[in-house]
Amino acid sequence: MEYGEKIEKVYTRLPVVAIIGRPNVGKSTLFNRLARRRKAMVLKIPGVTRDRNYQQVKWDEHEFLLVDTGGFEPETDDVDLALIREQTQIAIDEADVILFVTDGKELLHPNDELIMQQLRMTRKPVFLLVNKCDTPEREQSAYEFLKLGVDKVYPISATHNINIDEVMNDVVAVLPTPTHREEVADSIRVAIIGKPNVGKSTLLNTILGENRVVVSETPGTTRDAVDTLIKYRGKMYTLIDTAGIKRRGKIKHLVERISISATIMSLERCDIALVVCDATEGITRQDQHIAGYALEAGRGIIIVINKWDLIDKSKENITAWHKRVQYAFQFVEFAPVIYVSALTGKRVDKIFDLIDTVYREFTKRIPTSELNTAIKGIVAKHKPPSWRGRELKIKYATQVANSPPTFVLFTNYPEAIHFSYERYVQNQLRKQFGFIGTPVRLIWRKTG
Repeated sequence: MEYGEKIEKVYTRLPVVAIIGRPNVGKSTLFNRLARRRKAMVLKIPGVTRDRNYQQVKWDEHEFLLVDTGGFEPETDDVDLALIREQTQIAIDEADVILFVTDGKELLHPNDELIMQQLRMTRKPVFLLVNKCDTPEREQSAYEFLKLGVDKVYPISATHNINIDEVMNDVVAVLPTPTHREEVADSIRVAIIGKPNVGKSTLLNTILGENRVVVSETPGTTRDAVDTLIKYRGKMYTLIDTAGIKRRGKIKHLVERISISATIMSLERCDIALVVCDATEGITRQDQHIAGYALEAGRGIIIVINKWDLIDKSKENITAWHKRVQYAFQFVEFAPVIYVSALTGKRVDKIFDLIDTVYREFTKRIPTSELNTAIKGIVAKHKPPSWRGRELKIKYATQVANSPPTFVLFTNYPEAIHFSYERYVQNQLRKQFGFIGTPVRLIWRKTG
C-alpha cells in the first residue's frame, strides 16, 4: 500500500515499558495494576493474551507506554505460540525498559534462564520481578532468581499490590525523556469489527506496514481489543483491532465470550466502526448483525468489503455485488461502502478519506435557524398523519447533541408519531444536510 504521507506511529514517541515472561506468570495482572483498569484479560489459561496490548500510563510525573505481551516460550513447535513469540520479540525490540516477570510459586524454571539470555543480549534495562510473592516465605525464596545473573530481584504481588511502588520508582528513574507528546483524546477513534478471520488484523497491519497484531489462518487469533495511535496527513487516529464476533451458537468458551464483550465495549468508545466483510463468503447474516451493533451504539459506519482481489471483476458480477451489498445493508443505507484487499493494500489508503468524511458528518452541528427552516419545508411537503381525528403539528426542533447528530422535535402528540414518518424526516434531513455514514437520532417531545 502506498501513501502520500507516511504513517507515523505516535506510541513510539513515548518511552516504552514491555512486560515479558512465560505464560500464566501474572503479566496481564501486573499490566492492569499499572494501568489502573481492567484492560487486559486475566484468566488462568496460558496464552490468553496473544497480541501486544498497549496502555498509556502516568507514574508520578513520568509518562510511558506500557505493553503487555503473550506468554513467551523460547522454544516451541506450536504455531500459535510461535506467533506469540514473534509478537513478544517485536515488543522487546520496541521497549526502552523490560519488566521480566517470573512465578514465585513455581520458582526458577528452565525457560526463565533462556528468556534472560535473550534479554541480556538487548543491552536494555531489565527488571526481574518475581510475582505471586504474597507470603514472607515466598518473598524469601524469590532470591533464588539471583542465579539468573541479575544484581537485584523484586519480590512482588501484582494481585495484592506488594512492592509495586518500589519497582516503578526504579523503572521511571531510567526511562528516557519523551521527545514529543500527542494527546489520545484528540484522535479519531476507529474500531475495526467483523466476524472472525475476515482480515481485520491484516487490514491494521497493512495500514501500519508491520506485523502489529497476530495474523493467522486460525479464526479468533485476536482476543483483546488492541489500540494503536497513529498520525497520518497531520491527523491523529486511534485504530482499535478487535476480536471476531461469532454467532451466539458458535460461542463455546469463556475467553470467547469475554473477547466479544470487549469488542462490543470498543464500539462504545469509538467514533467510527469499520465493518469488515469477507468478499469470498459474500454478505452473511452475521455481517448484518455486526453492522446492527454499530448502529445501536450510534457510531459512524463504513462497510469494508475485504479480499476483493479474489473476486471475479466482470461487469455483471460487479453489478450483482453492488446490488447484494445495497440490499443486505439497507438498514444502514447511509453507510459508505469500499472494496479493498488488505493483503495487497489495494484501495486501503482510501479508507482514511472515508473516515475523515464520516467523522465530519458524525460531529456536524446544524444551526437552529437552518434546522427549523428545513423542518418547515419537510412538514409542508408531507404532513404527519392525523391522530384520533386530531391534527399533528411539529412546532420546532433543535439539535441537542452530535456524535451522532441528535435532534429534539417538539410536537403536540409525540406518542402519535409513526416510525414510518420518523424515517421520512430522517431521510429528508439527510437530503438537506448530508450526514454521510452516521446515524441520525430523533427525539420527540411534547410542546408546553
